[in-house]
Parts: sequence; C-alpha cells; structure tokens
Amino acid sequence: MPRDDLTSPRRPLLVAPGRPVVAVLAAVGVVAGVLTGRPAFDTVNGCGFPVDRYPSATARDWVDHADVVIVGRAVRERESGRRELAAGAYLYQLERTVELTRESLPFTSPARSHPNVGAAVDYIAPGWKILRSDGSTRVDDLVGDAPRVVPGHTYILALRWQDDRWVALGEGAVVPFDDQVVGRGEWCGDVLDTDGFAEGERISRRDDHSLEKALIGRGEDALTRELDRAARQKSSD
Repeated sequence: MPRDDLTSPRRPLLVAPGRPVVAVLAAVGVVAGVLTGRPAFDTVNGCGFPVDRYPSATARDWVDHADVVIVGRAVRERESGRRELAAGAYLYQLERTVELTRESLPFTSPARSHPNVGAAVDYIAPGWKILRSDGSTRVDDLVGDAPRVVPGHTYILALRWQDDRWVALGEGAVVPFDDQVVGRGEWCGDVLDTDGFAEGERISRRDDHSLEKALIGRGEDALTRELDRAARQKSSD
C-alpha cells in the first residue's frame, strides 16, 4: 500500500498522532483501571485521549451538529491508510475503516446537505500502531471514554459528512448498543454489560451529564424521544 498522510484535511483522525509513548501505554492499560476503580486513572480521560471535532455530549449537541444518527452493526474492518512515524516505539500508524450495517436511522438533520445513508456505511474508526521492534505487532488505538467500534457489535453513532466520508462528532457520539440496550457491548476495546459501562462512565467522567449516561439500560424509543425533544427545542429557539 502506498504511503498515505492521515493528518491531511481529507483524512481526519479520531486519535491525535505523535503523542508520547508513555501516554500511549497508559491508554492501552486503562480499561482495567476503569473497571477496578484504580485511583491513578482519575488523571486519565477514560481509556484514551479524547479528540472532539464537534460538541457531542448531549442530545442537543447531536441535533445541532450531526447530519444523521444511526444504529449500526459493525460487520468488517479494513486498513485504509498509513502514516509513517519517524521516531519512538511505533513504526507507523494505521487508519481503520469499519463497515456498518445500518439497522435504523433515528435522526436526519434537515439543516445541511449530505448523502443519503445507505444499507452499509463506512465509518472512520480508531486504528492501530505497529511496534517498531518487530515491525508487525499491532497495538490498538483508543479514544477517551468511547467504543473502539469492532465487528460483531452494535452502536448508536452521531455522524457528520466531512471531507467525503462519515465521521463521529466526538467521543460522546458513539454509544454501545448490543441487544438494543444503551451501554451494553464494546467500550474502550472491552465488552461490558450496562453495570460495567455505568461504572466506567462514573469513574472517568464525574461531571458527566451526557446523553449516553442518561440513557444507560434503555432502548431506541428513549433515544428517539430525547432527539425529538432536542429538535423541538432547537426549532423554538
């Protein structure tokens, strides 16, 4: 595969490149700390480092900034670009594209033009880094307080069409949704039930008043009501 610059405007990342190695290693191990409540992780934002393109915490954020909100099941993933790293523990960083099968479309923005959402959606997700020591071992990239998005799991995603591709608004815009239950499924690369997800949210976001936290344990009807309420509020402003 030819070299590709993931930091160009055509390839926005969910994970910022070039962060210190010690920080990367902390992110890889933080899930265990979240689940056990290890105090040291109070200084770490969830399981990785947050990169928010747009506000993404509340239903109003989603209505204001997302083009669509979809329920999608991740079915396959592929490498879609790489960026060589000049120094450090990692040889290069891989971009990852995940194909989602659209299960429903709870919200579509009337405010901006964007492509119709088809039965399959390509989503730019956190990728991998390759260890320099052997040139082959992949280390998962993670973002703060958010699912990695892996095949076999279902998610709610608030997406925006940017640079000819679908990207999440930010860390609050991707919510685990296995079995049609908010907070059940993959989060930070691990698989949690709603209790485990709630505990991770409690520890990593003490002041969190996000939509995902408010809807833990609930289904799509509750999501739709929150989005409809936010849309009505926006219309009345």
